[in-house]
Amino acid sequence: MDPQRESLTGFGAGKVILLGEHSVVYGHPALAGPLSYGVTARGVSSKRCQLALPGTLSRAQKALLTGAFQRAANLCGTPGVKVTMESELPLSMGLGSSAALSVACSRVLLKAAGRKDAPAEVAKLALEMEQEFHGTPSGVDHTTSAEQQLILYKRLPNQSSGRARAVKSPRPLKVLVALVGQRSPTKKTVAALRERQARWPARYGRLFQQIGTVATEGAKAVEAGDLEGLGDAMNVNQGLLAALGLSSPPLEQMVYQLRGLGALGAKLTGAGGDGGAVIGLFLEPEPAVAKLLKLGVRCFSSQLAGPRAL
Repeated sequence: MDPQRESLTGFGAGKVILLGEHSVVYGHPALAGPLSYGVTARGVSSKRCQLALPGTLSRAQKALLTGAFQRAANLCGTPGVKVTMESELPLSMGLGSSAALSVACSRVLLKAAGRKDAPAEVAKLALEMEQEFHGTPSGVDHTTSAEQQLILYKRLPNQSSGRARAVKSPRPLKVLVALVGQRSPTKKTVAALRERQARWPARYGRLFQQIGTVATEGAKAVEAGDLEGLGDAMNVNQGLLAALGLSSPPLEQMVYQLRGLGALGAKLTGAGGDGGAVIGLFLEPEPAVAKLLKLGVRCFSSQLAGPRAL
């Protein structure tokens, strides 16, 4: 192996969906941004291409991860590299942990194969892994992680990929992420929504359409530096998600708690259900983070876009 490839590193950012979860599955736009937290993959020279897994995983988890890794490795010609991973993300809380892992591994595999880890190439490999994990993902998670910038994403018809447009913000765009309880399995939440949508397609179609419209309006607000307008769009989106049956008392309580702490807007992010992640848009989230940590709430802040302090 080339000495330059003896130690390789790849990072995959976690993500939050500011606007548009669930409706993105049905072809409507979603506004999503990368977190500063994610998964780091490291690769070293090896006789065979392999993913080192912690012993704490179950046999089924190991088989799933190995299968996903092998799909991506095959597209790179199975370079001689052993990959290990470290994650800063809470698992199964709607923050794109599997997509971050997929992107991190894909970056290392591309580098080990002597190829550039351009976002488009990374996304192509990461999609292979995400399809192993989720079957037919919308594509927004791994695309946001691979692009590492705020994007307006729209899924292509009947595909697990889509078109992404970068959304630039002239102002710092900062969120507080609070973790509430234990999230329901995504497949269960999505399947229940799909059943309701199939039973009342016109009604649910109108809600999905409205969520997509709000996501587009939110992207325009970001580009205009109108964070108050973005916050209002988030509040409206939360109401629509509740109308779809995706919120719950624990999530609603945290939404209103964040608004009470000064959030310009707050909503669940991800699949929703009995628990998961709630995001609040703040001009300066740190005072609210400090208050919530004192109350025992698991939370952190992250800047998704805009100029950063030197």
